[in-house]
Amino acid sequence: MIGRTRRWAAEQGVTPDRFEFQMLYGVRRDLQSRLHADGYRVRVYLPFGRQWFPYFMRRLGERPANLGFVIRSLLREDHHEHVSS
Repeated sequence: MIGRTRRWAAEQGVTPDRFEFQMLYGVRRDLQSRLHADGYRVRVYLPFGRQWFPYFMRRLGERPANLGFVIRSLLREDHHEHVSS
């Protein structure tokens, strides 16, 4: 979806500063960083407040693969912290 959006924007002459990618915190943080490094705006959503957990679970439930992304991201970050300490 992101690749198609980038191609469509380029074909239409829409510059990266005229739109943003929106992603849930913890889901494909590598991709969020890459998009930002490529000059795209990236809005990262972090659920908070009393209903943060049900909201977060609904977002994960929309695409079950997101749970795998979150778990892998957490494991990678934990690994990097131990390696650098």
